[in-house]
Amino acid sequence: MDREQMNDAVNRLTKSTGFTATATAIGGRNGHTETSDGAVKADLSVPKEMGGPGKPGMATPEHLFAAGYAACFGGSLDFVAKQMKRDAAKARVTCAVTIGPRKGGGFGLTVAMRVEDKSLPQAELAAFVREAHEKICPYSHAIRGNVDVAFEVIGS
Repeated sequence: MDREQMNDAVNRLTKSTGFTATATAIGGRNGHTETSDGAVKADLSVPKEMGGPGKPGMATPEHLFAAGYAACFGGSLDFVAKQMKRDAAKARVTCAVTIGPRKGGGFGLTVAMRVEDKSLPQAELAAFVREAHEKICPYSHAIRGNVDVAFEVIGS
């Protein structure tokens, strides 16, 4: 796909979705990535656990994915809660993304998500988490069927 085709595809999608974030990476996992608006900039280093240099203070694509998924899921959770006249804006969402070899070759991801909000009863928070994951969160939709996601839910 050349640059013009990519711009056309982005323009078509933007009309139906409303927002597009664009990032460029140079040097792969041992390089640099940055969004087109400069809001996110990260130097990258392959972790020692994967045979890389594991340079201190540098990110991996998994760090970026975990941060994005945690934030998106937190917003989705609060959206669900607000539909029920409740508030989950202060829920603490921790997302752990693990990369490792797949049985079929190459690499795969797994996600462990911890959602904590002691202001909501356990059963109610669990129901909100389930609905946010199954119906609302675009990250959950994007990885469904491809990435195993496990939840730990801690309410009051």
